[in-house]
Amino acid sequence: MSPSLACAVLAQPLVLSLFYFPSLASTTEITDPRLLFWLRNAHVDIGNITVGKRLAVPNEYEATPYYPAPYGGWVSDWSDSYAKAEELVAKMTLAEKTNITCGTGYFMDRCIGNTGSVHRLGFPQICLQDSALGIKGTENITAFPPGITVGATWNKQLMYDRGAALGAEFRGKGINVHLGPTVGPMGRKPRGGRNWEGFGADPVLQAVGGAQTIKGVQDQGVIATIKHLIANEQEMFRMYNPFQPGYSANIDDRTLHELYLWPFAEGVRAGVGSVMAAYNAVNGSACTQNSYLINNILKDELGFQGFIMSDWLAQIGGVSAALAGLDASLPGDPTIPLFGNAWWAFHLTEAVLNGSVPVDRLNDMATRIVATWYQMGQDKDYPDPNFSTWSSNAEGLLHPGALVSPSGVVNEFVNVQDDHAKVVRQIATEAITMLKNENNTLPLSTATPLKVFGTDARKNPDGINSCADQACDKGTLGMGWGSGTASYPYLDDPITAITGRAKNVTPYLTDDFPSNAVVEEGDVALVFINADSGENYLSVDGNPGDRTSSDLHAWKNGDKLVQEAADKYDKVVVITHTVGPILLEEWIDLPSVKAVLFAHLPGQEAGESLTDVLFGDTSPSGHLPYSIPYSEDDLPESVNIKGFELGQPQDTFSEGLFIDYRYLNAQNKTPRYPFGHGLSYTTFSLNATIASGIELTSVPPPRSPKGKTPSYSTDIPPASEAYYPDNFNKIWRYIYSYLPKNEADSAAKKANTTTYPYPDGYSTEQKAGPPAGGAQGGNPALWDTAFKLTVTVTNTGKATGKGVAQAYVQFPADIEYETPVIQLRDFDKTRNLASGESQTLDLTLTRKDISVWDVVSQNWIIPDVKGEYKVWIGNSSGGLKLACSTTSLKCENGLGSPVT
Repeated sequence: MSPSLACAVLAQPLVLSLFYFPSLASTTEITDPRLLFWLRNAHVDIGNITVGKRLAVPNEYEATPYYPAPYGGWVSDWSDSYAKAEELVAKMTLAEKTNITCGTGYFMDRCIGNTGSVHRLGFPQICLQDSALGIKGTENITAFPPGITVGATWNKQLMYDRGAALGAEFRGKGINVHLGPTVGPMGRKPRGGRNWEGFGADPVLQAVGGAQTIKGVQDQGVIATIKHLIANEQEMFRMYNPFQPGYSANIDDRTLHELYLWPFAEGVRAGVGSVMAAYNAVNGSACTQNSYLINNILKDELGFQGFIMSDWLAQIGGVSAALAGLDASLPGDPTIPLFGNAWWAFHLTEAVLNGSVPVDRLNDMATRIVATWYQMGQDKDYPDPNFSTWSSNAEGLLHPGALVSPSGVVNEFVNVQDDHAKVVRQIATEAITMLKNENNTLPLSTATPLKVFGTDARKNPDGINSCADQACDKGTLGMGWGSGTASYPYLDDPITAITGRAKNVTPYLTDDFPSNAVVEEGDVALVFINADSGENYLSVDGNPGDRTSSDLHAWKNGDKLVQEAADKYDKVVVITHTVGPILLEEWIDLPSVKAVLFAHLPGQEAGESLTDVLFGDTSPSGHLPYSIPYSEDDLPESVNIKGFELGQPQDTFSEGLFIDYRYLNAQNKTPRYPFGHGLSYTTFSLNATIASGIELTSVPPPRSPKGKTPSYSTDIPPASEAYYPDNFNKIWRYIYSYLPKNEADSAAKKANTTTYPYPDGYSTEQKAGPPAGGAQGGNPALWDTAFKLTVTVTNTGKATGKGVAQAYVQFPADIEYETPVIQLRDFDKTRNLASGESQTLDLTLTRKDISVWDVVSQNWIIPDVKGEYKVWIGNSSGGLKLACSTTSLKCENGLGSPVT
C-alpha cells in the first residue's frame, strides 16, 4: 500500500503515450521500438493485447486460464444483500457503474483510497483506509500491536477483541473499508519485510488470527479486507514498473492450497467483504489479472461473495484485469499516478461501449461492491469520513492531489480511542514470550538494583511520530515501517514504566556499552535490543523493507551490547522488540545471560505491559509464532531474499510445504527455540480425551449447486449513458468515468465492427463450480468435525498463569502423499489459573485438517480413512509428549517427541 511516488514520477516520460489506451482493446499495431521494448519488459497489457510473451517460468508452474469471472450472490448468507444490490445497480447508468469500481485518484479525497459514488441513488463514495494495526494518517486513534504480536498471544478471544476495537475506530472515523487483516506473507522468508503484519509462520495460526479479526471488524459494520492474495513473501522486486515486472512466485497447486491459501479460505468462510490482490505475479501471471487465482480459486472454489481490489498501483492492465475477475481498481490511477488517467474509469466505460468488456462483467463488479455495502449494514446510519489522511489541520484542500482545489473542512478531530488501550495492553502483555529463565531470575523484585542499557528502552527523542510511516529505528520499536502503521497517540516506553516501579534504576540509554557503567553487588542488567523491517518504498539502515543488510541479527550492535553487558554483570536479562526471529548464538549461552524475553511489537503500550511481567504481576504466557534457528543455514536456500534478475525475477517455492518448523522437523534439525515455545513462572500439565465425529470417507460429500444470482440485461447501453453532464466542472487529475460525446459515440460504433483478441481459454459461459467449492471457504463438509479433543490444563506450579494447548496432527506413515512430520491444527488458551486449578479446553480436527489437496481430482482427500492419525498436544511444537490416536480413541502421556 501507498508506495513512494518518487520513482514513478521519474518514469513519467516512458508511459505518457500509454494513457490514451490502457484498457481499450484495439487491433492497432504498435511499432515504436522504445514503447515495444518497455512493454515487453514491463509485461503491461493494453486492454486485451499482451505485447510480447509472458516471461518464462518453470514449466510445471504455468498459470492456467479460467474464464469467465463467476457471478456473486449464489451463497444464501448473502442473498438479501444481493437482492438489494440488484435493485440498486439496475437503476445505474453505465458511467455510474464504472464510477463505483474505480478510485478517484491518489490524494484526491480524504482517505487513502476513495471510489466514485452514485449520489443520484444514495450510494456514497467508499472510503478505504490503512492500516491493519490502526487508522493511518490521522489522530485521536489507537496504535494497536500488529499481527505478529497478536499471534504470539495464542489467544483467540484477544484476536477477536482487537478486531472489534479496530472496527469501532474505523467506523467512528467514517471509514467503510478496513485494509486488514494481513495473512500474506506467511513468513516463508524470515527476513521478509512485512511478516510482522501477519500472525505467524503457520497457516492455521494465520487463519485463526485472520478470521477472528475479520469477525471482530465486521461485527462493527466495517468491511474487512484480507490481504495480500497471494505469495507476496518478500518486498524487493514485488512491483511491476516501467523497467521490470514484479517477481513471479512459482507455487505448485498442493502447496498453494495447503499452505498459502489456507488462511484466505478461513477468511472467506468468516464472510470477509473484500480481498486485496498482491503486487507480484504467481506462476507468471500478475495477481491483479491472474484468472486462475481470482476466478477459479477465490470466486468459484472458495465461494467469495465480496469484491477483490488491486493493491495500490498494482494493476497492470485494463480489460485483462476485468476479465480475470478484478472488481475494484485502487486508488484509480494507472502505474504512474497523478495525471488524471486510469486503467478503468472512463476507459472501462469505453471498453463496455465497444464490447471488449462484457456488460455482465461490469454488472457483477458493481453488484459485488454494492452487495458488500449492504451486507455490512452501511446503508443505515453509517457516518461519513470525518478526517483527512493528507492534512492535520481543520481546514484544507478538498482534493489535495489536484493542481487547483477548493478548500473546506477536512478534519473534525473525532476521538475514537474509547478504552481500547486496555485491549492493547492485554495483548502486549500476553504476547511477551519468555525464552529462557535460569535460576528463576525472573520475576524481579522492585528493590533489585537495575542497570538499563539500549536506546530501545526509551521513546524516540526526536518524537514518537517523527519518522514518516515509522521508517526509522530510534527508540522503542512498537511496530515496523510502511503502510501497515499508524501514528502513536502516545508511547508508554519501558524506561518510564521501569523507573516508576523499581526503587533503584540507572539508565544507560545508549547502544554502545558505556565506559562509565557502574557495577555493584546484586545488579541486574536489563539490555534492550531490537530488529526492524517494513515495506520497501522506504529503506532503514540499509534494509529496503526486507532485512537484507542486517540479516537475522539484532540491529544497532545489539549482539555486541549484550556481550559486553554479560562481561560486566553477573545477571543479564535481554528484552527484545522484534519483527521476527533473530539469531541468538553470539550470546544466548553466556553464563551471565540468565533470562530472555521477546516482547515482539507492542504498539503504544510497551512499558507497563513489560513491567507487569518483569516484576511478576503477570506470568508470561506468550509463545513464539515462528521458530528461531541456530543459523540461517538451517533453512532452505529457496527462502532467501530473491535478488536482481534480468527480466522477471523467478522465486520458485521449491521447498513446497516445508517452511519454518515443518522444514526443520523434516531435516531433523533442532531449532534453538521451536515454533510455539514459551516459558512461564508456573508449570502446567496436560491431559486429554478424544472422540470421533463424522464417519470418514475419502472424498467429502458432493457440493451443493450454486443458488440464484442477479440477472440484468446484457445489451450494451446507449452511448448517452457515458456522456459528461452539461456544464460539468472537472477537477484536473481527478478520475472520472464519463466520456466526451464524440469518444463515447465512437466507442459504441466499434461494438459491431471490431473483433477483439481475448485471452487463451476465454469463455462467457458460467461454470457450475469445482467440486471443492459449494459455500464460503469451500465445500462446507470440509469443516465437519472429524475428531474432538477435550484437553484438561492444570496449573501444577506456584504462580498464577495462563496455559496454552497446541494440537498437531501426524498423518499415517504409509500414505502416498508426503506430509510434514507434524502440522498445527488447533489451539486454545486458558484463563488465569491459580496453583492447582484446572480448565478444560475443546480442540477440534475437521475433515480438512486430516485431508490433503489432490492435484488430480482437484479436491480434498483423506488419504487413509482407516489409518491412524496421531494428534500431539503440547505447549510447543518441540514439547510434545501427549498423543491421541484416531483409531484406538485413546490418549497417552509421557511419549517420546515425534520431532528432534
